Amino acid sequence: MFHILHNSWEKEKKQLHRIAQHAKISDMSSFPVARLRRLRNSELLRNLVAETKISIDSFIYPLFISEEITQPKNISAMPGIKQWTIQTVAQEAERAYKLGIPAVLLFGIPRKKDSVGSQAYAKTGVIQKAIKQIKKNVPELLVITDVCLCEYTDHGHCGVIQNQFVQNDPSLKLLSAMALSHVQVGADIVAPSDMMDGRVGDIRKTLDKNGFEQVPIMAYSAKYASGFYGPFRDAAQSAPQFGDRKTYQMDPRNVREALRETELDIQEGADIIMVKPAMPYLDVIYRVKQTFNLPLAAYNVSGEYSMIKAAAKNGWIDEERIVMEVLTGIKRAGADIIISYFAPQVPDYLKNK
Repeated sequence: MFHILHNSWEKEKKQLHRIAQHAKISDMSSFPVARLRRLRNSELLRNLVAETKISIDSFIYPLFISEEITQPKNISAMPGIKQWTIQTVAQEAERAYKLGIPAVLLFGIPRKKDSVGSQAYAKTGVIQKAIKQIKKNVPELLVITDVCLCEYTDHGHCGVIQNQFVQNDPSLKLLSAMALSHVQVGADIVAPSDMMDGRVGDIRKTLDKNGFEQVPIMAYSAKYASGFYGPFRDAAQSAPQFGDRKTYQMDPRNVREALRETELDIQEGADIIMVKPAMPYLDVIYRVKQTFNLPLAAYNVSGEYSMIKAAAKNGWIDEERIVMEVLTGIKRAGADIIISYFAPQVPDYLKNK
């Protein structure tokens, strides 16, 4: 670990040195010879020299599926986002695919919850049914499933509870069973978000043992205990019934810990790594990208989405401009993949630009 961090720091020092040297050379070319505005004269010219570019190919669209409703239901805290029925989620997935979005990320809301989240790994669970329906309607679309127990437990925590504490090792078996049940019905990628130690390795072993060696794992490697998840917890009905998640999700004050978490996930078999949330953790995205040579996802979470929507509704900001600025910032920080509720709006924004 020290070797990796040392090499990362050496790379950063060399990069800063090159920038400093370049600045010295640039200073030698005094105004008016150096006019940086020359390359900003037109939209076509600005596009030609842009360092960071947004493409719909790099987006994942999150979807909520509920067994408790009979028709799509608006989520009040997330304007434009809905809870879908098992029947209608396939239509929304098909719409996303026609917009050019390559993948969806599924979150399930079961009719029944219990202490061990048994509906999370049931063969007839809400996500298992939704996967089948989506794959029937849109077989080309990548279906990614969130692997976590919080939406399925009656206590709202991401693992097994004993003595009012989330137990790590007993939770691994259930998470692995959940991941396996998803790929058995057609999931293309599984995404463990629970932050239990060792869960990536346990899921990898389970998938490999059952003949699913080719199914990738997208690990929520650096998932912070953030206040930006509020609207999501309403949408997924997954708020903890007691306490909080600070004993397993990461402390927002730490970045070295994020590198350790990511390194461990990679060692255990993660194929894609993730930082969540995105906007307050751009420095973490940058550090993870500079340190590890794996595809990196960033989750532009519900609270980030809702704040922009609320400010735009009040006329305080230009929604389209702010959304594209935020997404560009996430991409510029180093994210290869962006998970965002704004994904269906991006194609129109790109056309407008």
